[in-house]
Amino acid sequence: MRIGIALDYSRGFHEAVDRVVALEKSGLDIAVVAEAYSYDAVSQLGYLAAKTNTVELASGVFPIYIRTPSLLAMTAAGLDFVSDGRFRLGIGTSGPQVIEGFHGVEFDAPIERTREIVEICRQVWRRERVRYDGKHYQLPLPADRGTGLGKALQLINHPVRERIPILIAALGPKNVELTAEIAEGWHPVFFYPEKASSIWGGALAAGAAKRDPALGPLDVMVHASLAIGDDVEERLAWTKPQLGLYLGGMGAKGRNFYHNVATRYGYGEVADRIQELYLAGRKREAIEAVPDELVRGLSLIGPRGFVAERLAAFAEAGVTTMLVSPLAADSAEAMRYVEEVLELRPA
Repeated sequence: MRIGIALDYSRGFHEAVDRVVALEKSGLDIAVVAEAYSYDAVSQLGYLAAKTNTVELASGVFPIYIRTPSLLAMTAAGLDFVSDGRFRLGIGTSGPQVIEGFHGVEFDAPIERTREIVEICRQVWRRERVRYDGKHYQLPLPADRGTGLGKALQLINHPVRERIPILIAALGPKNVELTAEIAEGWHPVFFYPEKASSIWGGALAAGAAKRDPALGPLDVMVHASLAIGDDVEERLAWTKPQLGLYLGGMGAKGRNFYHNVATRYGYGEVADRIQELYLAGRKREAIEAVPDELVRGLSLIGPRGFVAERLAAFAEAGVTTMLVSPLAADSAEAMRYVEEVLELRPA
């Protein structure tokens, strides 16, 4: 199992980078920078590339609706260049709240768009003259629909690699199936190892049946909050604000993908209550309604032996890369937590 770290996009970025630089020497495998309605992830990944030497870097994730396919490919090629071939392109749909509410872009056809974007990116990286006639993207734009000549172009630069690994953040069955078919990696959210197969196993198997062997095994990259010790039980509450936000506030009723995942895990009534409270503006109550049992199942919080058991459970469920977010009182404690996970990880 590979161990990585998810960098907090809301605060303390420079301090987080300093930890990545130090943890790189201890064997950290990958660092992932998220992008929501925060600072963009590209500038921070470029900064991280300049500060590190061996750790892999990834976007976690670039929303597909706010960049053209060619720009996604150009950005990935640029980050792969400045990092000497250490970048992985993480893409995903995000959710309607972010895409429509913050960017003012219609959230539509996520599965079709994802497939077309992946195919276009790989054309760009191969330095082909990009010609694509999809349902949602046409390159070049036909001459009769614009002021150009309808001439296909190719990337000027020669990318470090013509096949940059692609990670897709996917939750719905059809999108997970597509990911298992076409991507190098899958990045689900709120992964509960004992329950994951019951909601995603069929989709993963269906996609794997159509997968090109040249892609290699699917890298299953999962995130979990982390605290190790005999006195960290209160840290369960530290992760509840994020769960409350995602389950309750990231989308309207019927359009919240994270709420759907919790429901499929068997927490439907709880998720409904959290959403009801959150959308009514009662955020504190919504956060308090998040059950310890759910947090514990999604996290690595507890004594050293318990965390080792949870890591083994994630590995048994097919997780190949574990991204951790330390719930620490200070930087030294955060470093210690990650170093312990590096020691505890399954072979």
